[in-house]
Amino acid sequence: MTPSDSHPSNDGPHPDAAHDDDERLPAIPGTAFVLHPEVRGEAKGSARGLRTPEAHLEEAVGLAAAIDLTVVVARSVRVNKAVPGTLLGGGAVAELTGEIHEKRPEIVVIDHDLSPIQQRNLERAWDVKVIDRTGLILEIFGERARTKEGMLQVDLAHLSYQRSRLVRSWTHLERQRGGAGFMGGPGERQIELDRRQIDDRIVRLKRDLEDVRRTRGLHRKSRERVPYPVVAFVGYTNAGKSTLFNRLTQSDVFAKDLLFATLDPTMRQIELGGGHKAIVSDTVGFVSDLPTQLIAAFRATLEEVDAADIIVHVRDAAHPDAEAQRQDVNAVLGSMGIDTESDPRLIEVLNKADLLEPEADGSPNAVLRAGSGANSRRTQPLAMSALTGEGVDTLLAAIRERLDQARTSLTLTVASSEGQVIAWLYQNGDVVERHDDGERISLTVRLSLQDRARFEKSFGDQVEIPG
Repeated sequence: MTPSDSHPSNDGPHPDAAHDDDERLPAIPGTAFVLHPEVRGEAKGSARGLRTPEAHLEEAVGLAAAIDLTVVVARSVRVNKAVPGTLLGGGAVAELTGEIHEKRPEIVVIDHDLSPIQQRNLERAWDVKVIDRTGLILEIFGERARTKEGMLQVDLAHLSYQRSRLVRSWTHLERQRGGAGFMGGPGERQIELDRRQIDDRIVRLKRDLEDVRRTRGLHRKSRERVPYPVVAFVGYTNAGKSTLFNRLTQSDVFAKDLLFATLDPTMRQIELGGGHKAIVSDTVGFVSDLPTQLIAAFRATLEEVDAADIIVHVRDAAHPDAEAQRQDVNAVLGSMGIDTESDPRLIEVLNKADLLEPEADGSPNAVLRAGSGANSRRTQPLAMSALTGEGVDTLLAAIRERLDQARTSLTLTVASSEGQVIAWLYQNGDVVERHDDGERISLTVRLSLQDRARFEKSFGDQVEIPG
């Protein structure tokens, strides 16, 4: 039976929810009790409204599994009205208390944002560590960060979140101090010491990340001197971006059927065919209700997406919530200033087509229906399977075509003695026509808009460009 609370109280936990510590057996390490609150009316007008409570709960269980927690109970809780003191209401809190104590989980995961007061009250009522959705995602990122940049970004996101917490709900700093996981955190005295240091640490981390941002900017400028466009993969977590990346680049980037398998971005060179090359970037996956702290902290990484020549949105076409996931990704891209309805750089890919049931005549109608939410002003989404390789050639052709569409033809005349100018044009563009006339050379070159702007800035006074 799903717990519900028809008439929630606004005065915090039910008084009967208290429990004598001495009557409880020790918590079972590595176990979690997962709750998804169905707050009435909260999902209207958002991507959350496209998902069923079962889908929300399944994703929450997947998030818990991503940090090796064993879920002993997973359930949804109907909440008619969010209660300031506990979110769930006194009746639901009291009803859940017995089952939580019986299962003895190490942690209760609430698939919803909790205020510090709500988190503290639930911990007191259930006598167990409680973590909300944001804290859980931050915990996953803390486990997965491997590069210096990734760890800086996760630390900043965590500290921005932890700054307002009355109780410690995340373990990254505890591990740095040699702590013992969720239940082995430091006492109140250590928490107060951390609080006095958090602001200073945030300032230092922001300064370090600003250095990272400048370094990334320098790297981008270096890549501008190389005639290879950048293709960035974006998409919902576990959509198959890393599997596609590995297939295209013959790499072995960690790819697993796991939420947030990729955290640190990776770049490799690939062949597009026809002698064309590109640099592809595998980026961190998005998720519904992505914590704002993470979006802010990962600004330097997300700038790589914004600066890309092509953005490939990889979708899991076989997922029942494919359209909701698409909207979640578009929301994050929109927050970065990328207009998902009109940006010509976007290519939408329906991955995992091999998992879809074909029509009786073998036609790909099911795949195309999965992409029916795509913007009609752009081309139809491409069906493919990164696992089997089906449709990969079509994707590469689409990338080449989109890059060609973004190029402009430039006709100019240059002195034959200007060897540097001529070499630059051959290196950075496609010379489609050339006429040598003694001391002068007439060229027609196809350049990207970005390269044309660079050329005119660097060599505009050394060539003649017809008006």
